[in-house]
Amino acid sequence: MDVSGTGGLTDDRVLLGRTSTAERVADILRTRIAEGFFPPGVRLSEESIGGALGVSRNTLREAFRLLTHERLLVHELNRGVFVRVLDVGDVDDIYRTRRLVECAVVRGLGQPPFAVDALAAVVAEGEAAARADDWTGVSTANIHFHRELVALAGSARTDELMRGVLAELRLAFHVVDDPRALHEPYLRRNREILDALRAGERASAERLLARYLDDSRARVVAAYARAVDAPAGSSG
Repeated sequence: MDVSGTGGLTDDRVLLGRTSTAERVADILRTRIAEGFFPPGVRLSEESIGGALGVSRNTLREAFRLLTHERLLVHELNRGVFVRVLDVGDVDDIYRTRRLVECAVVRGLGQPPFAVDALAAVVAEGEAAARADDWTGVSTANIHFHRELVALAGSARTDELMRGVLAELRLAFHVVDDPRALHEPYLRRNREILDALRAGERASAERLLARYLDDSRARVVAAYARAVDAPAGSSG
């Protein structure tokens, strides 16, 4: 599968500024992959993407290499670079990693009050998307919720780790054909975790989060397994 468009990448050229680097290109592409502009299985065109961003082929290839190392892309000999298609074991492992990191972040928050304004904003973002019947938007808000939750640790290294893990998780979400069924149950649970943190109940928030991630792991792994095992042309 190839892609003729560039997902609006020309608009992202301003993000590169005057000091264009492979890391910044990788950051733009990582975000675009996570948002579904480049879905799993799509071949990334060096010519189209390099032209849209105004970067050299060498810079783009280095960005591809970085994202391949993060398991978001794969290079196939004589065919090019593709957005990775996860297997079921990958999805299960992503959830194991999330549980280890996210629960540890909440456990280590220290004494309340906790700085949850950004977390509250993304909870509201998800609820607004649900009211608008925008389930892709709910999915994005849910990813943002977990990103902001991890950000409470105040650790750039943990933020970087989870940015890659959550981007990889979006590869699974893009394959599942019923985002409402996948994400709607967690809107209420996001707010419950937020409310526990607002109340300074760190242990309660951790218990809620652990159950949340265990339930989500079972649901997403099962849905993903059905999606990838579906016969070609099947609707689900």
